[in-house]
Amino acid sequence: MTTRRAGFPLWQQIADVVTQEIRDRVYAPGDRLPTEMELAQRFGVNRHTVRRAVASLQDFGLLRIEQGRGTFVQEDIVDYPLSRRTRFSEIVRRQAKTPSGEHLRSATIPADATIAEALSIKLGAPVALIETVGKVDDQPVSLAAHHFPLERFPDLFDAYEATRKITPMFERLGVADYVRKSTKVTARMPDSYEMRHLRLARMTPVLAVEAVNVDGEGRPVEYGQTRFSSSRVQIVIDTLPE
Repeated sequence: MTTRRAGFPLWQQIADVVTQEIRDRVYAPGDRLPTEMELAQRFGVNRHTVRRAVASLQDFGLLRIEQGRGTFVQEDIVDYPLSRRTRFSEIVRRQAKTPSGEHLRSATIPADATIAEALSIKLGAPVALIETVGKVDDQPVSLAAHHFPLERFPDLFDAYEATRKITPMFERLGVADYVRKSTKVTARMPDSYEMRHLRLARMTPVLAVEAVNVDGEGRPVEYGQTRFSSSRVQIVIDTLPE
């Protein structure tokens, strides 16, 4: 910033310069910006002024702050349609992006009241929990907890280990197709666990999606709790029947 404009706060002038550099592809989508200290030295201001400029660009969706990693230029937002058949990999590939995933843990847990009602099983019945992180172009966008009725699918963990994907796992278990019965979406601030796995700043909301999937006979096969990064995903409601 060689010339300062009278009547405009310094943080706004810095934000304008960085915005133009993003448009000119000095910083491409996914690039990490210099540190606060480096930007402060470049513009001849204190770190508080830089921090306010960065925060304003985060509010406009141009930047994202990943806890412990730095500040990055925001990639394109991923459209995530909610329809009768919601398949993560298919949705991502349709947008010319590369899907991938990370398996966090598998465990057997007792069904609490929410899970029991969603899966139409008894309170305390054994439930298979599989927790995953969904990625788009190697950036984490979703943190999902999948719950399955273990008494119906006693070989579920083996089937998942053989495929590491939900749809092929169900095919091995004899469920040829499954569809979405219900979806509930809420927005809230992330907890520390979500911030770590989704690389979120403290003030970046998550979109929390609760869903029940059923087989061809209408029997519940999965209850999912998925948290999406609101800075990388927008939920699209598909109202037309397939």
